[in-house]
Amino acid sequence: MKSFKFILSAALIGVLLSYSGCKSPTHEPNPKDTQITKLSFTWKLTKNEAKLDGQAQPGYDNFQLTASGSAGQTSFGYTTTGRPSLSPWPASGTFTFGTDFATQLVRDDGLPVTYSVSDTQLQITFNYTGAGIAGRVNNVKGNWVYTFTK
Repeated sequence: MKSFKFILSAALIGVLLSYSGCKSPTHEPNPKDTQITKLSFTWKLTKNEAKLDGQAQPGYDNFQLTASGSAGQTSFGYTTTGRPSLSPWPASGTFTFGTDFATQLVRDDGLPVTYSVSDTQLQITFNYTGAGIAGRVNNVKGNWVYTFTK
């Protein structure tokens, strides 16, 4: 009987020691939530970094893009300030993620947008073919690249 108690005690101690070495499960954040967190900020345009077909565009000296979203959302809002009167940017709208959520957004007007984001910089690229938000088409039609910083 003593040997049975000893074996049972040793087995119990072994089980307890093996469980004590296990780490509790960690939950990795959803990658889309990570992207929304990175994008949700007020981004200020870097000087002379609003380019249409490779040429710096005037009137964007105070341009800012503010994106705001939170974990679990499939779309998130944006607002712009400091844009010139003739611009491919509406004052506000929403983005949804494209097929590749790490590099593609779709504006609520259907415009596909390619982006790259880091902790300090956001670059947005798109080909705009619609009318300028305040008017003439030819002045805003083409390939746009915007580079922002925090």
